[in-house]
Amino acid sequence: MQVKVKGFSLIEVMVSLVILVIGLIGIFNLHIVAKQGSFESFQQTQASYYANDIVNRMRMNPSELNNYEGTYNGGTSAPTKACDVGIGGNTICTNIETRLWDIYQWERSFQGENEKSSGANVGGLDSTTACININDRDVTVVMTWRGIRASTDGLSEGSTFAKSCGTSSNRRRALVINTAIL
Repeated sequence: MQVKVKGFSLIEVMVSLVILVIGLIGIFNLHIVAKQGSFESFQQTQASYYANDIVNRMRMNPSELNNYEGTYNGGTSAPTKACDVGIGGNTICTNIETRLWDIYQWERSFQGENEKSSGANVGGLDSTTACININDRDVTVVMTWRGIRASTDGLSEGSTFAKSCGTSSNRRRALVINTAIL
């Protein structure tokens, strides 16, 4: 007489658990990669904002256009005169004072000074270097920063000017904007 046993054996349960654990590990790794990709995308968006910000500041001060040229990494000291104009404000700045204030504010922005947590800068980009080149009225703005994971150098195929902006590494990310200011 044969006895039929119904249900799962312990081996079948163990095999099912191993398969479940392998699947969960894959999902967790996918989540980590997705978060890193999302952060890299966020950094690219910020770099685009900062590059367009300085281009717009230059458009508002065209007589000083050629003097915006240079390499910036957050080391500019505060100018003697603040040129923020608010509603009802009566601050009048020369074009030179405006340029100095523009560069100072711009550097503070991409260094993350506008967002703080416990007194430390938490906004901006990591290890940012920004370079501006002006040829007649053609403007090139290069933003470089350190990405979260190793990849290829963000400017391995860039122009000579762009390649000279920031420190070459496998984590360097870059955004290059070319425009004309008339």
